[in-house]
Amino acid sequence: MSFSYTEAIANLVSELHKLPGIGPKTAQRLAFYLLQRPPEDAERLANAILEARRKIRFCSVCYSLTESDPCPICQDDTREASLLCVVEQARDVAALEKTRSFRGRYHVLQGVISPMDGMGPERLRIKELLERVEKEQVKEVILATNLTAEGEVTAMYVARLLKPLGVRVTRLAQGLPAGGDLEYADEVTLSRALEGRREV
Repeated sequence: MSFSYTEAIANLVSELHKLPGIGPKTAQRLAFYLLQRPPEDAERLANAILEARRKIRFCSVCYSLTESDPCPICQDDTREASLLCVVEQARDVAALEKTRSFRGRYHVLQGVISPMDGMGPERLRIKELLERVEKEQVKEVILATNLTAEGEVTAMYVARLLKPLGVRVTRLAQGLPAGGDLEYADEVTLSRALEGRREV
């Protein structure tokens, strides 16, 4: 006779397993860890998740995650409005901001072109990017998508659409590992990649 969890534990393991990077064994470990902690720890975690879901939304300008709309970066008049850095996800904005090397503004595509995942260009914030470039008189767009096959395809696609607008289009310099994600790169590597960006 095989062992099976109670329904409540099985549901908890199942929900934790849905998180990115969490396999079934890690989900099980996390579930048992949470169940062994005092009840108030679980309540704090649940409340933090619910509060974040309630308060956080997409910025109506750059499409990053924010509590205020527009976000603090879009509201900051000291940032260089003519320089726009295009990233895949809001977490990439956080990674680049840690470098303290970039003083322009951002545009979050909210994904990459990935036919295998059903993500075509129409599902990304590309139309909004083109509108911003024209409306905000952007002079340079830095394509800072990840150095994955999908990130490269997305960068090339966006570059092709931007070129006719007469804007300088650059790509982050190598130095970031191919196949790597921005969120895992250290500040020095990201700073050098920003400094060594190249024309596309």
